[in-house]
Amino acid sequence: MSTTSTTTSRRGRRRDLAHRRGLARRWSLRIAGGLAALTLLTSGVGHAMVDSAAKGVRRVDPFDGLDARPEAGRGLNILLIGTDSREGLTDAERGRYHVGDVGCYCADAVMLLHLSESRDRMTVVSLPRDSYAKLPGHDLVLADGHHDAHADKLNAALSHGGPPLMVRTVEALTGLRVDHYLEVGFGGFAGAVDEVGGVAVCTTEPLRDENAGLDIPAGRTVLDGAGALSYVRARHVDGGSDVDRMARQQDFLAAFFDRVIDDGVLLNPTRLGRTVEALLDSVAADPGFGAEEMLQLANLMRDFDTSNVTFASVPVAEQGREVDGLGATVIWDRPESDRLFTALRADDPTAARPPTDAASASPKPKPADC
Repeated sequence: MSTTSTTTSRRGRRRDLAHRRGLARRWSLRIAGGLAALTLLTSGVGHAMVDSAAKGVRRVDPFDGLDARPEAGRGLNILLIGTDSREGLTDAERGRYHVGDVGCYCADAVMLLHLSESRDRMTVVSLPRDSYAKLPGHDLVLADGHHDAHADKLNAALSHGGPPLMVRTVEALTGLRVDHYLEVGFGGFAGAVDEVGGVAVCTTEPLRDENAGLDIPAGRTVLDGAGALSYVRARHVDGGSDVDRMARQQDFLAAFFDRVIDDGVLLNPTRLGRTVEALLDSVAADPGFGAEEMLQLANLMRDFDTSNVTFASVPVAEQGREVDGLGATVIWDRPESDRLFTALRADDPTAARPPTDAASASPKPKPADC
């Protein structure tokens, strides 16, 4: 394998890590409130809403043919995938979302959710879609034939071998056993944003990405579903960094939960029902994760303390390493990532705690109108 390293400077890595950890802490505070509020769904009305909407969830078997899997650790692990699929979108929607006709069944965002054995803590780890990974041998899902084990980016696992290969690859990278699998497509994401009336984001500088259809000024901007999709998908802003893109996705989801809570969506059965239905419209899940499991998970969040929900990103050693045939990849910091996932397997609540040197970096100032 021929590689050319474009290693991020040590100072730059610390600054990026501090920024991501700051976002993670802010998101954990906001999202905990959102998860706690979701307990309203456990009412009779909420149960009926979710049960009805869940009937439209596409079922996939991500564990088909899997063997030699990691042993189950303590707690519950859910693999959450945001897909790059255009399936189910009309011509008008593809134009509005700036996604075109040519897509791939790829993972556009990858998150691993770990719920503690005691069900009172949650850790969510974002995995860069451009992570350098070794894909196990697999049958192809979009063509006939078999592919031997080979190197590729993490997001390619979905298009090459479907959910089973994605699960196998993530399990091989992390050493964690995946218990449940969820996919969310473009349509569900954008539809949910539209149903809540748009989501406000705040940027320190103008963001423009012609490929994604993104063009917003510095300061505060309210994004509709199409704009939100462009915002989280854009790859030609923030220096093109996959890690910074993940931080932008985390910040947006925090703002989405702010909107849901502050605007009273959870207290309005009609709006809540439409939002849940829109979100689940393009969701796929394993057969064991149905309406009952969704409601149980929401109910478990009732007693969550804000300090017990942590969002983080996998530790990264290098960004932008060029690999022949793959392009720019993200190289994990193996000692630190192994430490993180070993701790999660043991259900260690300090697993995603930021390093001490990250706290000294200064976050970017927000514009005055934010």
